[in-house]
Amino acid sequence: MEPFLATAIARQLARLYGGDLASADWHHFGRLAGFTNQKPACRTVSGFAPWVKIVHARAGLAPQASALRESAQKSSPARPEASPPESPDLHPRPPAIAAADAEVLYRNCVRPWRITQRFPCPDWSIVDLWVVRHLLALGLPATQVEDVVRCGSPQFPRQHGNPGQYLRRTFARAAFPFPPSGGSV
Repeated sequence: MEPFLATAIARQLARLYGGDLASADWHHFGRLAGFTNQKPACRTVSGFAPWVKIVHARAGLAPQASALRESAQKSSPARPEASPPESPDLHPRPPAIAAADAEVLYRNCVRPWRITQRFPCPDWSIVDLWVVRHLLALGLPATQVEDVVRCGSPQFPRQHGNPGQYLRRTFARAAFPFPPSGGSV
């Protein structure tokens, strides 16, 4: 689907369901369950960011997809002639972060936590998890956060036999934290 049409559909759905029009475009896929809405206006009375929770889900295709597409085509202007041709890569990788910049970014994340002052032998895997959570919450693309950990985490990959698998597990843990202990799931 062309980006201009996907954007028109996203905006139409955002208006229909009370979504955020500022995030309704072709490259925003919505907020996934397990993530928080970090916008200050959405904070709870106690100052916490609300968690996205699935209330209802049903697998399947949108039964009125063709009508939605037609409606969006009618309501949106024609594709601008000056638009660049679509890239065959649907998920382009954001520009990589230079190694030196990644190291600085990692150190800047860790500095306020005073890890080395508080812990004589820190578990850098836990610190990596905190850094990943923090940078993702700030909106940094996952591929760039991965670069930050690869280049900035002390002695990375340490004893990790498979650094790629370690990073996948760290990102999964950051995105889907375990439920609080003592309660049922």
